[in-house]
Amino acid sequence: MRVLQCEIVTAERRVYAGEVREVIAPTTTGQVTILPRHVPLLCSLLPGEVRLVRPDGDEILLAIGGGFMEVRGDRVVILADTAERADEIDVERARKARERAEELLRQKISDVEFARAEAALRRAMARLRVAERAKVRRRRPTPTSGGGMPEE
Repeated sequence: MRVLQCEIVTAERRVYAGEVREVIAPTTTGQVTILPRHVPLLCSLLPGEVRLVRPDGDEILLAIGGGFMEVRGDRVVILADTAERADEIDVERARKARERAEELLRQKISDVEFARAEAALRRAMARLRVAERAKVRRRRPTPTSGGGMPEE
C-alpha cells in the first residue's frame, strides 16, 4: 500500500510527522482529500478540521487555525497558524472563546475588529468540532469490546 509522508508544523512546534494513507483538509476552495500520487498542489487553508488516516486505518483529528498546504510527490506539509490534536483541546476554553467572539460580532465594531472576531469564532468552532468528533469516536464500540459491528 502506498502512503504519504505528512508533516504538520506551527511556528512553535511539530504537531505531527509520519505516514498516512490520506489527508483531508479545509482549503479556501473547499475540502480536499490528498491521496498518494496526488498532483502537486500549494493552497491556503481555512480554520477547521484536518483528518489524517494512518496506514492502520486509525484517524487523527486536528483543529487548525488556517495556514498553507504543499503537496509534492508523496509528501504533504501543512504550515498551520495554530494546530491542536483533539486530545490537546481545552473544551471549556474553546467555548469561552466562541462566546467572546459571538458577543463581539453582535456589537457595532469596525470592519477590522469584525474580521478578527469572525476569525476567532471560526477557530473556536473548529476546536469544538474536533473535540466533539473525537469524543464520539471514543464512545463507539469496537469489535473487541463486545459492541458488535467494527468501526467504519
